[in-house]
Amino acid sequence: MNETDRIQWGITLPKDNKIIGTIGYHKIDKDNYRAEVGYMLHPDHWNKGVMSEAIEKVIDHGFNKMQLHSIEAIINPGNDASRNLLKKVGFIKEVYFKENFFFEGEFFDSEVYSLVKKS
Repeated sequence: MNETDRIQWGITLPKDNKIIGTIGYHKIDKDNYRAEVGYMLHPDHWNKGVMSEAIEKVIDHGFNKMQLHSIEAIINPGNDASRNLLKKVGFIKEVYFKENFFFEGEFFDSEVYSLVKKS
């Protein structure tokens, strides 16, 4: 792999160059051919298939251009939309962590999902 430590793309609609979200690999573990995908989308565009299309392209880039073996995603367990998106594109739940994430004075749980490249 000859990628940097992080890659971020803007998400736009086909008719417009206005950025409505972002998606990218926030942590790239070159030694283990694994990266963490993360994404955000403006609420006006939720449930319209935008993120499904974006994540499929990013997965393809990760496996075919970056030569990743696996991709992980870490989500808030209360985010059903993110969980459903990941399951839709083939991710499976690996682990549930209790209060492992500290943000603004509080501890939060997290779930880790992964997708392994098909042989």
